[in-house]
Amino acid sequence: MSPSRPLGSHPSVTAPLKLAIAGLLVGATLTGTLPALADDTSTADGRSVRIAVDVPYPPFEYRNANGELEGFEIDLGNELCRRAKLDCEWVVQGWDGIIPGLLSRKYDAIMSSMRITPAREQQVRFTEPYAMSPKVWVARSGHDIALDDPQSLAGLSVGIQRGTTQDNYVTERYSDSLDIRRYDTAADVALDLEAGRIDLAFINYPVALDTLNIGASDAQFVQVGPRINSPESIFGRGNAIAVRPRDEALAASFNQALDSVYADGTFVELMERYFDYDLRPASRL
Repeated sequence: MSPSRPLGSHPSVTAPLKLAIAGLLVGATLTGTLPALADDTSTADGRSVRIAVDVPYPPFEYRNANGELEGFEIDLGNELCRRAKLDCEWVVQGWDGIIPGLLSRKYDAIMSSMRITPAREQQVRFTEPYAMSPKVWVARSGHDIALDDPQSLAGLSVGIQRGTTQDNYVTERYSDSLDIRRYDTAADVALDLEAGRIDLAFINYPVALDTLNIGASDAQFVQVGPRINSPESIFGRGNAIAVRPRDEALAASFNQALDSVYADGTFVELMERYFDYDLRPASRL
């Protein structure tokens, strides 16, 4: 990624100007406005930006054999930072605390398949959506499960990642018919399905392909029912980068870079490196 812009020499500051600046800083401290000024002035080219991701979440983000972060969103994020002239660093953060960590300034952005939803828009500022990954139900091969038949679901358990749109969907629609079990990561959901500790999983389709090998001729697990991307009230308009509400300029920089990677075909090139289906949201088609 592009390095921070080198610091140039600064002209000397006269004594009266120093006094004026000192007065402004004291006034800002007393009125509590200094943090706001920091947000407004920290979005210039060369800014160091820390981006949070929830790992592992293959193929979006994961660690390779050397412990380095890889994946679709890592590659896309690095390219966006290069085009926006931002010096970016990746920070691993569990999903449960990912928005609180942003608001407490542990990092400056979240790029971890976060869906734009009305509830989240009350807490953070989103860029335009860059992807739309469907959700799927997954069960062990040979199980006869009808999702629209409550009797066929009686006594069954489902695994979901805590605090996600999948959690919201299953809680709203199946809390009376399924034993809902919540996990910290999607990988934990897949592990318990493989171990037979749950009967169903409701997870992102790319994750189901990568971790549970659904669709293969010898797969132990199968997709149940269609891929799901609605209603928008739960699943939102797509995956986007989240920043703090005041950081309008940073969101604008990311949006400009997103427009650029879509315009010259780079997004599709990266997408096809990891997926054999289209992740583009409706607004980008």
